[in-house]
Amino acid sequence: MRLAFCGNDNASAYNISAGVLRNVCFVDALNLVPHVFLLFITFPILFIGWGSQSSKVQIHHNTWLHFPGHNLRWILTFTLLFVHVCEIAEGIVSDTQMKSRHLHLFLPAIMGFVAATVSIVYYHNIETSNFPKLLLALFLYWIMAFVTKTIKLVRYCQDGVPFSQLRFCITGIMVILYGLLMAVEINVIRVRRYVFFMNPQKVKPPEDLQDLGVRFLQPFVNLLSKATYWWMNTLIISAHKKPVDLKAIGKLPIAMRALTNYVCLKEAYEEQKKKVEEQPNRSPSIWLAMYSAFGRPILLSSTFRYLADLLGFAGPLCISGIVQGFQNTTNNTNTTEKVKDPSNSYLSSEEFLRNVYVLAVLLFLALILQRTFLQASYYVTTETGINLRGALLAMIYNKILRLSTSNLSMGEMTLGQINNLVAIETNQLMWFLFLCPNLWAMPVQIIMGVILLYNLLGVSALVGAAVIVLLAPIQYFIATKLAEAQKSTLDYSTERLKKTNEILKGIKLLKLYAWEHIFCTSVEETRMKELTSLKTFALHTSLSIFMNAAIPIAAVLATFVTYAYTNDKPLQPAQAFASLSLFHILVTPLFLLSTVVRFAVKAIVSVQKLNEFLLSDEIGDDSWRGGDSSVPYESCKKHTGLHTKAINRRQPLRYQLEGYEQPARKQTRPVEIDDVAIKVVTNGYFSWGSGLATLSNINIRIPTGQMTMIVGQVGCGKSSLLLAILGEMQTLEGKVHWSNVNETEPSFEASRSRNRYSVAYAAQKPWLLNATVEENIIFGSPFNKQRYKAVTDACSLQPDIDLLPFGDQTEIGERGINLSGGQRQRICVARALYQNTNIVFLDDPFSALDIHLSDHLMQEGILKFLQEDKRTLVLVTHKLQYLPHADWIIAMKDGMVLREGTLKDIQNKDIELYEHWKTLMNRQDQELEKDMEADQTTLERKTLRRAMYPRESKSQLEDEDEEEEEEEDEDDNMSTVMRLRTKMPWKTCWRYLTSGGFFLLFLMIFSKLLKHSVIVAIDYWLATWTSMDNTNEARNADDDKTYHVAVFSILSGAGIVLCLITSLTVEWMGLTAAKNLHHNLLNKIILGPIRFFDMTPLGLILNRFSADTNIIDQHIPPTLESLTRSTLLCLSAIGMISYATPWFLVALVPLGIAFYFIQKYFRVASKDLQELDDSTQLPLLCHFSETAEGLTTIRAFGHEARFKQRMLELTDTNNIAYLFLSAANRWLEVRTDYLGACIVLTAAVTSITEGPNSGFVGLGLLYALTITNYLNWVVRNLADLEVQMGAVKKVHSFLNMESENYEGCLDPSQVPKDWPQEGEIKIENLCVRYENNLKPVLKHVKAYIKPGQKVGICGRTGSGKSSLSLAFFRMVDIFDGRIMIDGIDISKLPLHTLRSRLSIILQDPILFSGSIRFNLDPECKCTDDRLWEALEIAQLKNMVKSLPGGLDAMVTEGGENFSVGQRQLFCLARAFVRKSSILIMDEATASIDMATENILQKVVMTAFADRTVVTIAHRVHTILTADLVIVMKRGNILEYDTPENLLSQEDGIFASFVRADM
Repeated sequence: MRLAFCGNDNASAYNISAGVLRNVCFVDALNLVPHVFLLFITFPILFIGWGSQSSKVQIHHNTWLHFPGHNLRWILTFTLLFVHVCEIAEGIVSDTQMKSRHLHLFLPAIMGFVAATVSIVYYHNIETSNFPKLLLALFLYWIMAFVTKTIKLVRYCQDGVPFSQLRFCITGIMVILYGLLMAVEINVIRVRRYVFFMNPQKVKPPEDLQDLGVRFLQPFVNLLSKATYWWMNTLIISAHKKPVDLKAIGKLPIAMRALTNYVCLKEAYEEQKKKVEEQPNRSPSIWLAMYSAFGRPILLSSTFRYLADLLGFAGPLCISGIVQGFQNTTNNTNTTEKVKDPSNSYLSSEEFLRNVYVLAVLLFLALILQRTFLQASYYVTTETGINLRGALLAMIYNKILRLSTSNLSMGEMTLGQINNLVAIETNQLMWFLFLCPNLWAMPVQIIMGVILLYNLLGVSALVGAAVIVLLAPIQYFIATKLAEAQKSTLDYSTERLKKTNEILKGIKLLKLYAWEHIFCTSVEETRMKELTSLKTFALHTSLSIFMNAAIPIAAVLATFVTYAYTNDKPLQPAQAFASLSLFHILVTPLFLLSTVVRFAVKAIVSVQKLNEFLLSDEIGDDSWRGGDSSVPYESCKKHTGLHTKAINRRQPLRYQLEGYEQPARKQTRPVEIDDVAIKVVTNGYFSWGSGLATLSNINIRIPTGQMTMIVGQVGCGKSSLLLAILGEMQTLEGKVHWSNVNETEPSFEASRSRNRYSVAYAAQKPWLLNATVEENIIFGSPFNKQRYKAVTDACSLQPDIDLLPFGDQTEIGERGINLSGGQRQRICVARALYQNTNIVFLDDPFSALDIHLSDHLMQEGILKFLQEDKRTLVLVTHKLQYLPHADWIIAMKDGMVLREGTLKDIQNKDIELYEHWKTLMNRQDQELEKDMEADQTTLERKTLRRAMYPRESKSQLEDEDEEEEEEEDEDDNMSTVMRLRTKMPWKTCWRYLTSGGFFLLFLMIFSKLLKHSVIVAIDYWLATWTSMDNTNEARNADDDKTYHVAVFSILSGAGIVLCLITSLTVEWMGLTAAKNLHHNLLNKIILGPIRFFDMTPLGLILNRFSADTNIIDQHIPPTLESLTRSTLLCLSAIGMISYATPWFLVALVPLGIAFYFIQKYFRVASKDLQELDDSTQLPLLCHFSETAEGLTTIRAFGHEARFKQRMLELTDTNNIAYLFLSAANRWLEVRTDYLGACIVLTAAVTSITEGPNSGFVGLGLLYALTITNYLNWVVRNLADLEVQMGAVKKVHSFLNMESENYEGCLDPSQVPKDWPQEGEIKIENLCVRYENNLKPVLKHVKAYIKPGQKVGICGRTGSGKSSLSLAFFRMVDIFDGRIMIDGIDISKLPLHTLRSRLSIILQDPILFSGSIRFNLDPECKCTDDRLWEALEIAQLKNMVKSLPGGLDAMVTEGGENFSVGQRQLFCLARAFVRKSSILIMDEATASIDMATENILQKVVMTAFADRTVVTIAHRVHTILTADLVIVMKRGNILEYDTPENLLSQEDGIFASFVRADM
């Protein structure tokens, strides 16, 4: 058949006798002109342009200027493209009904489509290069197209073409579209004035784009890129080359920053406050505030959501149309079609929509649109949710900074509540926002669905809908039960963690006493309780999964059975498959509705909590602190010399250091009484918010530039007085007056650089930030090296800093290295000294320091550093020996001021008080002498060194995750690393699955496969049943019907049962795996060698028990379930379609390849972004809890603004990570959805051309539609599983650890019951090392200890003393030589036997939470008398008797309710309870005061008279009474003799030790 533009079956085609424009064909040809014109003009420009810049250079985003009407233009162009597609289709369908080809029907439309595409590409390029003059070409094109289309429309009107004809409608719509596009173009000219105007407008890109740090481009890219997240490609592909880090994701755009949103929300909230001011009992509504601040985007998102939901119904309708059309064409093949007359080739819309291929294309377009709208709706809610969270966090934080202290201390607002607000409530609200469009979209969706079902199936549809609606409340019930189960699980796991933590902290003691198993079983008990509640959790989870899978089956069953028995007509395939897909649509909202309702309830509760918090008491606005007082406030001015000391050699130097140009101060002046920095005038009464005055009748003054000391008994209100002055207490009456002294000029300069309103304050309880040591001391002031050095020396921090692994750059605080109390306190004092403020408040800075440090701090820090700086100092202290240094003394008693004045005044006026002080001072002096020996600091440093000792191990741990990967592949070049990042951890998955047991694994796989086969069988049966030939219905229709219904019901029933079985087996398997993994982990760790605990940070081990175990318990099973379900659904769907139409497989290959690459790239990026999100969340939460703890300090320093700034930065960092994560999810979903749409299109086309019968066409389409829903779940679950498998991998890395060798050569029964009876120890040529790859710590040690001897071992730190004591217990590797105890070689004994027969008292006293009885004798072997006897020996009997419950009195965690000395005595009692003939004391007296130590010595001499005692001495004088002294150095024995003989050697090491110690 020859081609001709106007067709060659009509002679009059080229006839123009009636006028040129009367010829249809000519008008069509005329329509080609504008399109061709545009292509000719734009192609060269595009080629030249592309060749020169855009393809080679990545255009930087500051040139993305949207011309006016940008979005409208994109929308119009897309509409235009759609109409063009309709026009092409209409032309082709009309053309098929002609005798010959009529190119004029569709060729202009195809050209139009191409031209429209080119126009938008062209526009985009002009926009990015910001060269608007070239838009003129488009302007001309729109005009020409508009004119030619109008001519065509007019021609149709003249011919009287009816409006119902499709071509007329299309032409009309096109005229409107071209007209609008022309208007948009004119508007650009009007605004930008790039032509026809003299002065073109200069424009700048948005502020965000000028900042190169902003990488989140969603708000700035064009519409197509916005809808498909095209701009994310660079990030997701680059994730393959190198991991995504915070630098790669940049900063948040301004509109999304926490500050911007905080301002919005704050204003809205203030408005609400104003509204309710009149009504006292109503509180301002946060809901309304949130609505007015974030209402618009939510409405936008809901609009998108409605559009998507309505388009979703296109699926079922198109299926029904296609199946119906397919049936008709197969039935009507025999009737010949009439060929239309070419002059009347108009189609009506109905005829057009009856065409099957048209429907297939429509279905494809509807799917793509629906998915795009749905993702857009999700994205908008996510973004709004993130904005809301940022705003709420900022509001909460600002409120925290203004909370009144009494609220925090009186427990109205605990730290826990504040942490919950931050971690839980804000997230609840954010999630609620994500889900809230569902609240109003779902009812509409359900109603629409039910109406359509009713149209298809009549009354029987309502039966199915009723089933769904009735089962929905059960879903809600299950959901609430789930939440309860989760809560109880959480309680148990907290308890289990507490116990595990105790075990890990006291692991050394447990091993030495062979008590591991007792404690292990107690953890296992709690774990069993936790598993029981996990079982209920798992049961409810599987029920909810089961409901979700079973409801649609049940509904379909009910509907079709009812239909079969109530209707005379048999079920048609079109009805059957359309209603099936409608049911699928209906189930989702109902399933989600329960979740959404639950979240709504939670959100309401969260808002109530938030409101309570936001309305709680605030601290009073003290004008002096706000710095906005009318008086120019200069109280903190320096005073010129107050002491003659001022003219001192060091004085000018110190000021040069601080960079002040300051004239030397010569003039001094007498102290005037008015030189007062702070006065509390007129009887101050202050309270902690209870209304009762804590401080009453206060009239005090604090002289400027001098040292004021506040003394008094514990609890007499000294700290309260400081806080009252700082404005932290409620002032009942009276006023704190901060003086405002006019000064002489020279010192004015100096004081200006000082922070005028701030007070350096060191609280009683030290408060550290999670930051480096240096940041903690500098605390936001500029760094000044000399000043910093002076401060650290004054607080003698240098030795401590030297011990830390990274010096003063080491992280300390909650997540960093734990420092001891004294070290923390010194850092806080150093912070107060370093700050450049005029007033310094120190609240009992000496409480945790030993005597050397206190003296050093007093001399260097306070007397030298502060006094020479002329800073006003207020010092609260118990150490009365420092009173003579004070310039002014305030003595307090019971919340009142007892006396104030100088020491002389008090001596003269209140002799009684002075005498009282004197006796106290004497007592303190005696303690001083004792204390001189008890050097606590060296001990603290020692523990710190022990904590830091295994430095090499740190790096080892960081590699533990990479270990496995390195085994597989040693090359460390880029490509292999990348390959590892893209590979799924299959090995770990297999380990996880097998740890649940092979039987369960097999059961799970089998039931899953069976369930999916049954579900496919149900649909297959439906297809054969409905597409039966209905000709011979009269004879056996009833038997047939019964048979079909019966099989259908049996299959559905089986499907429902299998759904239950599979969901249960998965959860059951997950539980078993979790149980086994935890059990193995606990046993492995508790039997691990002691070296492992020295090397591994405690937090790291605890993490395995907390975070990782939680993931294995609760997160992996549902992810695994979901993954297998969606994968099998997709596979069964593909199988079904290919069975119906094998040609589909050919089309599947390119789609499969595309899918593979999408998931591969996405998984890597998603993993990185998820890690970023997690790692940025922690600092944010820590910052909140830190602030709440250190409120008084922050407010005293006046650093609120700095902390707010930090909070905003942390919030933004976390939000940008979360935003990118959700954008990556959208990126994936849009792509998999488009792939799904392509699958639907290919399935539709292949089944229409190749399909065996209408039933299978319907089946294929139904399955293709389900694929679109499940494809992205496959990838998301894969990505989640990959992240979660990380937890399994970490746990496994611990499971491969070597255990201690617990088996000996001897059987426990061969060891005598009472061994060791004598206590004779022979050490023969002993060599010991910590691990077989390390150097020996003891080299060839020989010694002999007679039974009952008291032996002392001494030597410097690191000489191997402690290693020797550990060797007795085989805690270290004895690789040569041996130790014989009572003739038995200890290396042959089983470990448990050996350790249970010896006793040891450790250096750090460790107590466990539980009763005193449990602490002394966890095995419950001894009688009460024996326990009391032990307590009596340890001098504790009276104290324990006085406790409630006696032996059953509780010990808190870590024994915090006893003093260190008492704890040490308990340890002694514990060693005594175990009647062992050998006792080893490892520096046991190091942390005790003199008195306790004397008790200990006596006890050892009397109670242990007949036992062998080996003492490892920290202070030599403790072993002067021993029978034998061993001096060690570097793992060798240097001196070995009685103390008397050793002392007589003048040049001996022992003698020199003793001299040094005396």
